[in-house]
Amino acid sequence: MPRVALIAHDDEKPEIIDLANEYESSLSSFDLVATGTTGERIAAETDLEIERKESGPIGGDTQIGAEVVENRLDGIVFLRDPLTAQPHEPDIAALLRLCDVHDVPMATTRTSAEYLLDGLAAEK
Repeated sequence: MPRVALIAHDDEKPEIIDLANEYESSLSSFDLVATGTTGERIAAETDLEIERKESGPIGGDTQIGAEVVENRLDGIVFLRDPLTAQPHEPDIAALLRLCDVHDVPMATTRTSAEYLLDGLAAEK
């Protein structure tokens, strides 16, 4: 079963919820982990079971990074706001570096997230 992390900056939370709703059928067969607020919002608006880490500003993105290092993730969807991200939001740079080092795919846009999820669903 693929294990995927879901993270979104504040302005992108509606987009990741929409993605989760559209892909709920596929995601229901995935092992999902998310940063705290993103996971809480997705769980409230779908029937998906999600392991919630801390919120991004207090280390949730770091906890997900540790899973990358421990080879526990098959991919990450990190919908980020490239123009108006707030200082309290998770920083993508460290997580992206870990993904590159450990060859874990990270999607940062809706379209790349769809390709990632479709690819992981096809591998099952």
